[in-house]
Amino acid sequence: MLAYGGAGQAESRRKGCVRRMRVWVDGRLVEDPYAPALAPLDHGVTVGDGVFETLKVVDGRPFALTRHLDRLARSAHGLGLTGLDLAAVRRGVSAVLEAWDRPGGRLRITVTGGPAPLGSERGDQGLTVMVAIAELSARPDSTALVTVPWPRNERGALAGLKTTSYAENVVALAHARQHGATEALFANTVGNVCEGTGSNVFVVLGGEVYTPPLSAGCLAGVTRALVLEWCGGYEKDLPASALEEAEELFLTSTTRDVQAVNSLDGRKLPAPGPVTARVMEEFARAAADRIDP
Repeated sequence: MLAYGGAGQAESRRKGCVRRMRVWVDGRLVEDPYAPALAPLDHGVTVGDGVFETLKVVDGRPFALTRHLDRLARSAHGLGLTGLDLAAVRRGVSAVLEAWDRPGGRLRITVTGGPAPLGSERGDQGLTVMVAIAELSARPDSTALVTVPWPRNERGALAGLKTTSYAENVVALAHARQHGATEALFANTVGNVCEGTGSNVFVVLGGEVYTPPLSAGCLAGVTRALVLEWCGGYEKDLPASALEEAEELFLTSTTRDVQAVNSLDGRKLPAPGPVTARVMEEFARAAADRIDP
């Protein structure tokens, strides 16, 4: 029995998805983003051996591209992926943007270890580089946050690297949604606040803004760094108990910018509170003036 709508409707939905996405893989645009474009034994597929960056596109231009490429290179180096050509990545970014007919979007750059034998050992055929762009959904002004029972390992081999080994985040985010939230918050192995699944966290205590230091195991977020530069704040190890005293919380990421937290583990918070509102305003004003800060 055919599913409701039949094959014709399914094909129509597929074509709609194709129109809303552009993909570049190893030097060429792929007409159908759902068509096979990777080797089945690409190391990024078999073992999650890869790094990536997500950028927002504003008025047809990628925001903070240079900072994102610098972090991509650091992540690749940390993972031992050699031979990354950032000039080629920039060409891929330009290619998908030229093929994109909308002023905004969500751009993702992914670099994997390339084709390899089954197992953890890498192959010798070079890296796979992909650039994709799709529509960027509007985010809510505030979000609910829950802590999860699993720690981030601030001493692990992948600490601070933006890798494609994201299953831990998938599990944590599913846990958050089961508890009525849209983001999950990790502590690290010593019980200090670390980060969200795809965000950095800022805590307001005594009217001052604090965020965990990179030594806590969190990602060196691009938006995090810009908030500290443009709006002020302090890096400080924060025990999980500090969250109970937080006057305000907010998250930062490329697709969130600065987003207020309206509740943590069910405890209501002002969203935005006065400090968060100031940071949101200052960040938006500075970002509007600088596309590649």
